[in-house]
Amino acid sequence: MRKALSILAVLAAAPAFASGLEIQIEGEANGTVRIDLLEEVAPKHVAQITALAAEGKYDGVVFHRVIDGFMAQTGDVEFGRLGEDMRAAGTGGSDRPDLPAEFSDLPYDRGVVGMARSQNPNSANSQFFIMFEPGHFLNGQYTVVGRVTEGMDVVDAIKRGQPRSGSVTGKPDVMTKVTVTE
Repeated sequence: MRKALSILAVLAAAPAFASGLEIQIEGEANGTVRIDLLEEVAPKHVAQITALAAEGKYDGVVFHRVIDGFMAQTGDVEFGRLGEDMRAAGTGGSDRPDLPAEFSDLPYDRGVVGMARSQNPNSANSQFFIMFEPGHFLNGQYTVVGRVTEGMDVVDAIKRGQPRSGSVTGKPDVMTKVTVTE
């Protein structure tokens, strides 16, 4: 019960302390997604993704891995740009260093935003994912950075990838503009 109350307290306090992202998406999904970023939960990760967004690095980056009933992943600023060869999408990051894990007790529920990483827990860089459904098996293993506050209907419409790998074929949905909000 105490754990649940602390999670609720963090989530209730988040909008007052967190900056956010506003993401314009085009493709099968069209519209705006707003995300509250949880600076008090993952300050290094939030600082990195807001810096990348402010520099325009996420503009034109596709959703390269989308698994129905699980999540939509994007943020490969190195190899995930629309119009480029998509075979390497999901293998890159940014020119910034990888980040040490900032694990928390926040659960991976629908609309939660987490940082993607390799097998190394300290390898998150620029890629992130948005949960379609709860995925509590991720709890405490991936850094939670935020949650969708508006536009889950847009997230739900993102083009799905192959059933097993989630690799999107054809023309993927794209983040046309990502802006940092207060």
